[in-house]
Amino acid sequence: MDYLDEEQRRAITMKSSSIALQYKNHSINLIDSPGHMDFCSEVSTAARLSDGALVLVDAVEGVHIQTHAVLRQAWIEKLTPCLVLNKIDRLICELKLSPMEAHNRLQRIVHEVNGIMSAYKSEKYLSDVDSILAGPSGELGDENHEFIEDDEEDTFQPQKGNVAFACALDGWGFSINEFAEFYASKLGASSTALLKALWGPRYFNPKTKMIVGKKGMGGGSKARPMFVQFVLEPLWQVYQAALEADGDKGVLEKVIKSFNLSIPPRELQNKDPKAVLQAVMSRWLPLSDTILSMVVKYLPDPIAAQSLRISRLLPKRELICDGIDSNILSEAELVRKSVERCDTSPEVPCIAFVSKMFAVPSKMLPGRGLRGQAANSSIDDGGNNEGDECFLAFARIFSGVLCSGQRVFVLSALYDPLKGESVQKHVQEAELHSLYLMMGQGLRPVESVKAGNIVAIRGLGQHILKSATLSSTKNCWPFSSMVFQVSPTLKVAIEPSDLADLGALMKGLRLLNRADPFVEVTVSSRGEHVLAAAGEVHLERCITDLKERFAKVSLEVSPPLVSYKETIEGKSNLLENFNLLMGSSDYIEKATPNGRCVIRVQIMKLPSTLTKVLDESSDVLGGIIGGKSGHTHKNSETEGMSIVENDNSIEALKKRLMDAIESDISSGSGEIDKDWAENCRTLWERFLKRIWALGPQQVGPNVLLTPDSRGKTTDCSVLIQGSPCVSESLGFVDVSSNGDLGSEASSIGSQSLYQEAVSLESSVVSGFQLATAAGPLCDEPMWGLAFVVEAYISPLAVELSESETSHKQQEQYGIFTGQVMAAVKDACRAAMLHKKPRLVEAMYFCELSTPTEYLGPMYAVLARRRARVLKEEMQEGSPLFTVHAYVPVSESFGFADELRRWTSGASSALLVLSHWEALPEDPFFVPKTEEEIEEFGDGSSIPHNTARKLIDAVRRRKGLPVEEKVVQHATKQRTLARKV
Repeated sequence: MDYLDEEQRRAITMKSSSIALQYKNHSINLIDSPGHMDFCSEVSTAARLSDGALVLVDAVEGVHIQTHAVLRQAWIEKLTPCLVLNKIDRLICELKLSPMEAHNRLQRIVHEVNGIMSAYKSEKYLSDVDSILAGPSGELGDENHEFIEDDEEDTFQPQKGNVAFACALDGWGFSINEFAEFYASKLGASSTALLKALWGPRYFNPKTKMIVGKKGMGGGSKARPMFVQFVLEPLWQVYQAALEADGDKGVLEKVIKSFNLSIPPRELQNKDPKAVLQAVMSRWLPLSDTILSMVVKYLPDPIAAQSLRISRLLPKRELICDGIDSNILSEAELVRKSVERCDTSPEVPCIAFVSKMFAVPSKMLPGRGLRGQAANSSIDDGGNNEGDECFLAFARIFSGVLCSGQRVFVLSALYDPLKGESVQKHVQEAELHSLYLMMGQGLRPVESVKAGNIVAIRGLGQHILKSATLSSTKNCWPFSSMVFQVSPTLKVAIEPSDLADLGALMKGLRLLNRADPFVEVTVSSRGEHVLAAAGEVHLERCITDLKERFAKVSLEVSPPLVSYKETIEGKSNLLENFNLLMGSSDYIEKATPNGRCVIRVQIMKLPSTLTKVLDESSDVLGGIIGGKSGHTHKNSETEGMSIVENDNSIEALKKRLMDAIESDISSGSGEIDKDWAENCRTLWERFLKRIWALGPQQVGPNVLLTPDSRGKTTDCSVLIQGSPCVSESLGFVDVSSNGDLGSEASSIGSQSLYQEAVSLESSVVSGFQLATAAGPLCDEPMWGLAFVVEAYISPLAVELSESETSHKQQEQYGIFTGQVMAAVKDACRAAMLHKKPRLVEAMYFCELSTPTEYLGPMYAVLARRRARVLKEEMQEGSPLFTVHAYVPVSESFGFADELRRWTSGASSALLVLSHWEALPEDPFFVPKTEEEIEEFGDGSSIPHNTARKLIDAVRRRKGLPVEEKVVQHATKQRTLARKV
């Protein structure tokens, strides 16, 4: 399945590839997806098209962070998982474990994986209970009862048949079922009883021929569980007989005779003992039979699976507007029912989902179709000559029959069938040129494909960028969007070595952006082409594809561009923060050039929990604030890293915000009375009712609050009051009318001034957006800040009756709205500099595995990378240590290579983006107190701290001015020649 040169060289999977198999009258579509964290997007695209999942866990390394990610993806997509414990042979050959020690290790791994699934079940249980309590009494759907049945037992149980033990390298694998059926006749017991006894604390008493517990063995210290005695010990004996020089060859003959294995004598007489072992084991316990039989018995078929997954694939829409065409609704409901039933009849609407586009060389396409016609004669998607790439859609049919040459509608995720002509840009009509069954690297052309199958479609290269829904009718809701576990954080700027190749590079970037579901290609403000990838390995593969497949030009790649955030130093006391924000004279004041508008800005740092919720919920906030809900409530999908299944996204988001605030209050009020906590809650309620805007880009983690207008308006100036738009959208306040504005204006007698204040509200918001998008330290976005902007407008000093005077003033100072915008931006940036600014950097969670003798070099590498070690623990039954640490993203480049170099390849590291963390160092630190001067000197020769070095590096890259000495070590020039 791993046919790419890069996959062969690195010995890892990088692309999801599918193969259609036939097993005992069953058709099985098997998708091989990568396990590396850099390619977790491929797991997301494969999970959307699947009914079940085979989760592989290394028997030596155990559960790692990518195991958590894969299980979470399977849970989100409502897949039925099976567990495969691979590399059992390493327990025998490398670790030299005894069968009893191996049994304990396998039990612990199964228990850990069940613990992960149990956490997801309990999370769903709590969310279901909350939805039941929030909803009307008596409305309990079927989905609310699922958790009761699911939580009765562990997800993975070998005795149920959904756990397999395997060695893919030697080609063997087994589940407990095979051994239970074999020993049933020998021990005179039923296979059902043996299934329960072969896993767990069950023992076989040879005297009484009974299966008993530990107490029934009479206290014998040599008693072994039945899994060890009847399963693991025969495996150990076969390996020792085959691989050890003095092994008993009679054991192999006994196995061959007992199971009637037909092995050619030539293979048994092979000089290589490993080849003899593989010949025996692959015929005794064939891996393919074990895995495929487990798939057939335990994983659901498409009909059963789609009825379970329908709430995830096509969530129900709650309509909130009247006057909707009932014909559209009835046909959309018919489509949903046909997807739920996985209807394969040609009469029902044909629905398919494309999870990604992938590129294949045009010469690899089959030259002839099923009827002998030229398959490549139609319009090509990728180019005009033979060496160009052709884009195929990786899709699954969910209902109906898809035929070659059929015309279908391509629906984007924003399509709404109820809006008619207003969403025409989100729907296209396309003709399918060819359909192919994927056979690993090969493609087999087919005329039609029924529901439940996975297929490659040619002809959609010009219509789909990443993913889309295919439908034979326009009256269909698009499938819900896929959820990716991480975001592309590693960015580099690329340019061609020869500027004449710029056109080829831009074409190659367009092709790469379409071929990779996770890569992001953008143009920076400086005009650079920026490529964003998930990690170093992913980036290397993207650059290789650009050079060799898509652009075919030589490239210059910049050092990684690391993203930072900017914030201020936070105070621990919430009440002090609110007092500073609501009634303090500690503000920054700026005025517009013409002097008509005075801006006062106050700033406060938000709690980290609230900032995290705002950042993770940016997609949901965009739908709510941007008014995308229209006729329907936008169904809440998995938000960030929490699993929330609630039809009302606004209520779900409000709950998350309130929970974040409550957790911050409880963490700060550990030793303080309840009155303090109640005061904080009251202040937070007032805070949430004053949210004017979020920034940057309308959905960021920074908040603009409306000013407190009480007593702020004077006879000569008017305060721009703003309106709590975001608070109204989120339901914290009712939609208020502006009727009091006119009465207030008439009492003062300056109606025109009030109208001007209302018109300038958008300028204040725009200035806030500009400020939060580029902070004062190094033009990076701000993080977790709340601003109160008070803008006072004064009337003109002289009545401008003559238009010439007005025109002259406009030419001198610029447009007034622009002046206000620039003044708000400068005031917000100055207020941040006034409040002890800090740099925020992204952090990786790093999981390292290393032998005991290499702990020292590993810690040395971590120290050089500014890593913070969280914990270390020794893996039971092995000489390996597992170390958890946080590593800054800016220090992670080349980390894995340096770690392997210093530990002679014995250590391995896994990195996944964790969180944002503020650097505690002051970038503008100057010694002031006697103690600081004694420790650091008078400040003239202090080297810059880490925060200042990072800021200066970003400023240099962006072309911003940097305060630094041009000459570091000046010496007097002298000549070496001696002149007389």
